[in-house]
This record gives sequence, structure tokens and C-alpha cells, in this order.
Amino acid sequence: METVKKKIQTLQLHVDEAEDRALAVQRELDTERELRDKAEGDVASLNRRIQLVEEELDRAQERLATALQKLEEAEKAADESERGMKVIENRAMKDEEKMEIQEMQLKEAKHIAEEADRKYEEVARKLVILEGDLERAEERAEIAELKCADLEEELKNVTNNLKSLEAQSDKVGGITLFHKCKHCDIVLALK
Repeated sequence: METVKKKIQTLQLHVDEAEDRALAVQRELDTERELRDKAEGDVASLNRRIQLVEEELDRAQERLATALQKLEEAEKAADESERGMKVIENRAMKDEEKMEIQEMQLKEAKHIAEEADRKYEEVARKLVILEGDLERAEERAEIAELKCADLEEELKNVTNNLKSLEAQSDKVGGITLFHKCKHCDIVLALK
């Protein structure tokens, strides 16, 4: 009888330890899930930022195309003005005035084109940085998912150990220990 009591105490100690391990694993699993959720939020945020940067890049490219078209038009107009100056010398004054206007337009178009180029390079740099951030966030999310899977497997093992201990306690301790283990299961389920 004394041996049975010692075995029951030993089994009860094992059950308590298993419950403690199960609680610790559950806490760790919850922490990992929170980390995974945060990483997924970061990925979604980075995706939104990338989309905004891509839209800004599209707008910059459209402005660049418009500026290049204006530049081309201004260059054509300047060429036509130069030819007109050579053919008609008596209109030299008018042609010079046109030329000055066209040169100002050309400078403005070049300035617009340079500004668009600068913005395009800036957006491209930002895009590279954001893609790196996205890649790191995805790696963190994958690591968090792997940790969650490991913790879920460990929790399953601890649950199986608890069931095994419960079965052993049924054989040794009878109904009283069975009720105590059921009480432990209820407490675990409520947590």
C-alpha cells in the first residue's frame, strides 16, 4: 500500500511537471504567434509602401515622358528657327526673339527632365530599400511560422505524455487519482 502511495505521489509530481511544461510551451506558442502576426503586419505594410512607391514611380515616368516630348518639340522648333534665320535675313530680329523664347522653353524642359530623372533615381533607391525590408520581414515571418510549428509539435508531445501518465495513474491509483487527473484536464482546458 505504501508503494502504491509513493507511485501515486511520483505520478502526481510527473503530472504537475507536465502541466507546468505544457503551460510554458503554450505561453511560448502564444508569444511566437504574436511575433508572426506582427511580422505579417509588417509585410502587409511594406507591400502597401511598395505599391505607393510604384505608383509614384509611374507618375514620375509619365512626367519624364512629357518633359522629353516637350524637349524634343523645343529642339525641333529651335532647328526650324535656325533654318529660317539663314533663309530670311530681313526677319533676323523676329527670329532672334523666337530663339530666345525657345531657348528658355528648352532650359525649362531640360530642368523638368533633370528633375524627373532625379526623382526617378530617388524612387528606384527607395524601391530597392523597401524590397530589402520586405525580404527580411518575409524571412522573419517564415522563422516565426517554423517556431510555431515546433511549439505546436512539442505541445502535442506534452499532451500525449499527460495522457500516458493519466493512463498509468488509472492502473495504479484507481478512481481517486483518475478524478484528480480529470480535474487537472479540466483546469488545463479552462486555461
